[in-house]
Amino acid sequence: MGYKIVPIRSALFNTVMFVFNLLACCVFFPALLLPRRAYLRFIGFYLRCIYMLERGILNLDFEIRGRENVPENGPCLIAAKHFSAYETFKLHLLFNDPAIILKRELLRIPLWGYYLKKSRPIAINRASPKTAISSMTEGALKVKEQGRPLVIFPQGTRVRVDQTPEDKPYKSGIARVQAATALPIIPMATNSGYFCPRGRWLKRSGTVVFEFLMPIPPGKETKALMAELEEKLENASNALIEEAMNKTS
Repeated sequence: MGYKIVPIRSALFNTVMFVFNLLACCVFFPALLLPRRAYLRFIGFYLRCIYMLERGILNLDFEIRGRENVPENGPCLIAAKHFSAYETFKLHLLFNDPAIILKRELLRIPLWGYYLKKSRPIAINRASPKTAISSMTEGALKVKEQGRPLVIFPQGTRVRVDQTPEDKPYKSGIARVQAATALPIIPMATNSGYFCPRGRWLKRSGTVVFEFLMPIPPGKETKALMAELEEKLENASNALIEEAMNKTS
């Protein structure tokens, strides 16, 4: 039962992705000199190319559920389950010009870091919790003024599908960001880790699901907010993984 692992397709996809990313970083380099709006069109084109490679080689697609829970326009906070790189390559397809909270070290990756910086993320220094919280809240207020959605991975890192919040706890930084911005938090559950596991060469064909849950309004006490967010994200993501495991490819 469940979608099958595709070794040959995985090997081909990983090889093609390596070459494509290397070429894209070089060929698209002049795009960094363009106005940001034009640059974002290049990013959209690049991500759609990756999506086509996923469909064509891996036979891997995605679907969206609960889109009605996301505002069509204006800022909001997206609390996303983070299993693998798969969902990071979909954020600019799911949202209009999102700001993503990420670790500062990613901006130092040769070539790739320039592209990340141009997309205007909120880069934080995870070695200093106090500085990280300050950077998050200040950056979130700027993003709110810009009318952009803000994407936060509340566990702070990628997790495996077999890891629980006891292994990778939810961090309260998102509560601080909500208190500063007074924006609703929209949990985004997914089962991407079942198809593209963290750090694994082999992948599965099938359909990744992104499910947007009912928003959590501002004003809750931190402990209650974090408990509700954790329960919603874990239950929904686990249900999506179980759904995928029970399907036959």
